[in-house]
Amino acid sequence: MAEEEKKKDKKIVVDEDWKEQAQKEKEKLAEEEKKEEEKKTGQEQQQQSRKLPKGDFAGLVSMLATQAMFAMGLIQPEGQEKREPDLELARYNIDMLEALEEKTQNNLDGKEANMLKQAIDQLRMAFVKLSGSSGSSDKQ
Repeated sequence: MAEEEKKKDKKIVVDEDWKEQAQKEKEKLAEEEKKEEEKKTGQEQQQQSRKLPKGDFAGLVSMLATQAMFAMGLIQPEGQEKREPDLELARYNIDMLEALEEKTQNNLDGKEANMLKQAIDQLRMAFVKLSGSSGSSDKQ
């Protein structure tokens, strides 16, 4: 009988502060989940809007030319400090374009051949100008 009285006397005491704290934590978690969901949605939208074009000859030439220009310091990533030209890397990318020109000789239409020739010529001129101004003897 004494045990039954003890059970009746036991009451669950709920601290109101605990309830408030639990509610605040629940709201905080919901807010964090909402932010994560917004972040994921933003990334998905960015990926959808950043669809790459179809791979073609012009894209290949453009990619190699852009890498050469970047190596020569002619283009800079936004928000980064200006860096010294890497003439060796620039020369490598120009050489890649020259190899492409050699291996595709007589296999390109006039527009493609002209685009490749102009890209190589412009990069060569920029390379010579940069290598001459930096005092390097690595001219073409």
